[in-house]
Amino acid sequence: MATASGVDLESRLAIAQTASRRLKDAIAEVIVGQGDIVEQTLWGILAGGHVLLEGAPGLGKTLLVRTIASCLDLRFSRIQFTPDLMPSDVTGTNILVTSADGSRQFSLHKGPIFGQVILADEINRATPKTQSALLEAMQEHACTIAGVRHAMEQPFFVLATENPIEMEGTYPLPEAQLDRFLLKVLVPSPTEDEMTEILARTTGRERPSPSRVLSREEILDLRALCRDVAIAEPVMRYASRLVRATDPQAAGAPDMTRRALRYGAGVRGAQSLVLAAKAVALLEGRAHVAFADVQRVAGPVLRHRLIRSFEGEADGISTDQVIAAVIEAVPTRPAPVTEAIKR
Repeated sequence: MATASGVDLESRLAIAQTASRRLKDAIAEVIVGQGDIVEQTLWGILAGGHVLLEGAPGLGKTLLVRTIASCLDLRFSRIQFTPDLMPSDVTGTNILVTSADGSRQFSLHKGPIFGQVILADEINRATPKTQSALLEAMQEHACTIAGVRHAMEQPFFVLATENPIEMEGTYPLPEAQLDRFLLKVLVPSPTEDEMTEILARTTGRERPSPSRVLSREEILDLRALCRDVAIAEPVMRYASRLVRATDPQAAGAPDMTRRALRYGAGVRGAQSLVLAAKAVALLEGRAHVAFADVQRVAGPVLRHRLIRSFEGEADGISTDQVIAAVIEAVPTRPAPVTEAIKR
């Protein structure tokens, strides 16, 4: 017989499943296909992290972010990154204003970073100086302007897009900033059926925007519930071994790691692996994380945290190939444990 706390957890999981289903249905009214992309973006939202969407132009990256923002009862801000964008255009600045009695004082004019859902469009087109204006906000959920720290209203998350094709006038994101993104999601081209449906939807009468389906309080509750999802120590140790196996200097690292990587993922990568796995379990209505959940999120969580070596780049080995090799090489249970189970 379930305990009171067990019943409460089960009811909360059922509510979370219903809420996520409503959100997916609302997004599907606008976005054709891309089920995996929508799912992975929701992992980031539930886990309280930021998501980087990478794909060729015209695949609906910006539309997806705007649609998600329309479905959430949160303040939406868009930052169109360009080479001439300044840090103050992102964070805001103090301006001198004159009050009704004639006195003059500085007043903070907040920039678009003070929204709750931030669309950082073509983030790799801004200079490194401007890109760095996001670092504090993404990590600390706060922004320091003229020595004064301003906290962001929760929930707060950045959904950034970048175009991997055009390299002229772009600035690759530094590793420190890439590490702030919980997930890097690769947006594929649509299939023939999806393309046909897109044409049918977008070349006729304009469709209304999707209605808001989740309030601020519901989103915060989902995030809190995601943190409450249990993860057993063996699963957590498996996540640790996966991350350690991406370090080419680590003992027992796979041959693929030693050959293709210069640096592997770190502590933040391991934390992101666990949080994203918890989000997967939550969306499926489970109160615990399985080994398969960790494997499922390994690609989006780790692909942008691995730095290839010269040999890896020359051989054309992608970080996704390295992750696949690591998953194959690292057992879910250490050898001594496996032998003990057999006995």
